Amino acid sequence: MTVAYVGIGSNLDDPVRQVRSALAELDELPHTRVVKPSSLYRSVPVGHGAQPDFINAVAQLETGLPAERLLAELQAIEARHGRARSFPNAPRTLDLDVLLYNELALDLPDLKIPHPRMHQRAFVLRPLLEIAPQLPFQAALQACASQRIERIA
Repeated sequence: MTVAYVGIGSNLDDPVRQVRSALAELDELPHTRVVKPSSLYRSVPVGHGAQPDFINAVAQLETGLPAERLLAELQAIEARHGRARSFPNAPRTLDLDVLLYNELALDLPDLKIPHPRMHQRAFVLRPLLEIAPQLPFQAALQACASQRIERIA
């Protein structure tokens, strides 16, 4: 089994429900289980600013799926939630990203691991470090200190 971390975000159509539903669906993937979900966090959108705040989380998974198949499964979940890819950083019902997949470094056109921008985003780093404080991203989180993010109940 491989340890993978998946970033989860939503800012449309009841984002809290979208994120919670995605967590449940991740646990139903073949040969996969959610080991530990983070708390939910509210964050300001990055990039295109004229949109609602995001609800974010990170899930630690154990999976027997290869990285490319895991990505395909994540995209299928997004599609079931009505994900539309209209433009970069657009509002979305659900966004699922493979952040880390064991020690794998991968640079494919549709999949880059580690996620190439995760170290620049407090909305990824804070929930990731909540569930995996041993990961070496404390300095990156400090560098993102100006980004507004709040844990929600």
